Amino acid sequence: MFQSLFRSLPLPAHSFPAHSLALSLSLPPPLLLPCFLLCFFIPSLEPSHSHSQLGSTDQLKLKEMASKQPIGYKCRIASVLLLLLASIAALVAVAVIQDKWKFTQYSIQYGIVIDSGSSRSNIYLYEWPGEKQNETGVVTEVLNCRVSGKPISEMKVDPQQDAESWKGFQACIDNVTKAIPAEQHRNTPLFLGATAGMRLLHLKNKSRSNEILESLEEHLSSLPFNFQNASIISGQEEGLYGWVTANYLMGNLLEKNLWNHYIHPEGAKTVGSMDLGGASTQIAFQVQDELKGPDYKHVKLYGYPYNVYTHSFLCFGKNEAEKIILDKIIQGSYDPTNISNPCYPEGLNITITASSIYDTECTKKPKGYSPDQEFFMVGTADSEMCRSIVKSIFDFNNCTSSHCSFNGVEQPPVTGDFKAYAGFFYTARALHMNGTSDLDQFNASVSKLCHTPWTVLRKEKKWISEKYLKTYCYGGHYVFSLLADGYKFDKETWKNIYFEEKIKKTSIGWSLGYMLSMSNMVPSEVKVIPPLTDPVFAGLIFLFSALTIITVVLVFIIFIRTCY
Repeated sequence: MFQSLFRSLPLPAHSFPAHSLALSLSLPPPLLLPCFLLCFFIPSLEPSHSHSQLGSTDQLKLKEMASKQPIGYKCRIASVLLLLLASIAALVAVAVIQDKWKFTQYSIQYGIVIDSGSSRSNIYLYEWPGEKQNETGVVTEVLNCRVSGKPISEMKVDPQQDAESWKGFQACIDNVTKAIPAEQHRNTPLFLGATAGMRLLHLKNKSRSNEILESLEEHLSSLPFNFQNASIISGQEEGLYGWVTANYLMGNLLEKNLWNHYIHPEGAKTVGSMDLGGASTQIAFQVQDELKGPDYKHVKLYGYPYNVYTHSFLCFGKNEAEKIILDKIIQGSYDPTNISNPCYPEGLNITITASSIYDTECTKKPKGYSPDQEFFMVGTADSEMCRSIVKSIFDFNNCTSSHCSFNGVEQPPVTGDFKAYAGFFYTARALHMNGTSDLDQFNASVSKLCHTPWTVLRKEKKWISEKYLKTYCYGGHYVFSLLADGYKFDKETWKNIYFEEKIKKTSIGWSLGYMLSMSNMVPSEVKVIPPLTDPVFAGLIFLFSALTIITVVLVFIIFIRTCY
């Protein structure tokens, strides 16, 4: 192209020195333009007129120029060498940039956690960028699928019931599979964590609980994911991971600054967490570093240490506590065919089988127990009596430490804000007390609900199924006693309790905290990309290289003109 350009210019043949043209035509295309400019702007050293056409004065000048030709020749050589050195330097710079300025591109990682509780199972899908912060992923909830059917703790009893449960699992797994790119399936870890329902079953029937876990492992291993394990997590783990989840979602562990980089929040305070499940309840909150004991856990998150008090009370979940309360009501009655239940609303009469109360490790079977025995209960709506019975299931007297919650369990005084979720939230919502509330206001709302007739309750709270609606009188008293009498929240600290189901549209629970801790075990897929393969970066390099070369050429021109 440049050769044809030279030929097409209407210039005298002697305007270009032969050696300069040969040099230009032998150079690679990127250097042809600078050389062309160099040759074009440097005046020819050969005379453009014959000696016969020159005057004596011109001839004299010609002789002077001739005497300067050695100097011009040296300048030309120096210029060419300088250009050559500049080109080599540019090439070296580009090579160094290409080698040293590489950047890494991380793919999105996925993880699946199955939360198998005492009431139901939920399957959560999470994602996080492969570029981790202090070896911990920045995890986001993508999907939350509630598995239909019975909880896993009720498997291996009725084959037909099990078949329905497997259908529920498969429906959720299908949704999760569609949400993950096909090429990521094999790299996506899958965990199953069973909580208090299975902890109770393991105490009652170890062989059946192991059989259920083996069956789950066999099924989950056949899925197109990287199955890790199916296990029963401890109550302390459940409480601790719930605390991690709440604080992570609140932005207390990590936040983005103005430059879109993740940093540790300056002066951020953590919040406590309280979880009320069906078979257990957990409390967790940060304490001073010097406190030590079996309920104090030192954890490191995103490079920062925390000392967290966490304790789980098995059998004090909402469903199991109800069984203990019903047992106390039955034990205080003389006629099993007509039992007054102060925790049921007036107008509610219901028959309950003995197995639904005593087929658990949380209640003691009475003498002459028969699982098929029936108890007929009549709601009497006595809020104060109900509260008295609820308080009686706790032991507030025995304590060998300076501070205890109940049943002799050491607990430091509660401080700061708390997120109360799961059963706490559902109970507060039934009382229209979700969010923050006043202690006396909460207590009054419980009393009001207890004294509301069953027919009115059903009309006012159509959004709550009757199965759960009948439990909220005792449930309200239970939550109040657990928090006020058990955890020692008073009128001032009660205002720091936030009854919430989600934070930033993400469910509060142990599974997200668990996924955060497991994310450092999942290797990231990294692709190293040289800078010149990036069109923007390559364009900038080319632009500044061209500007540099043009600047050098102009310096050459000025330099050579100075030589002459």
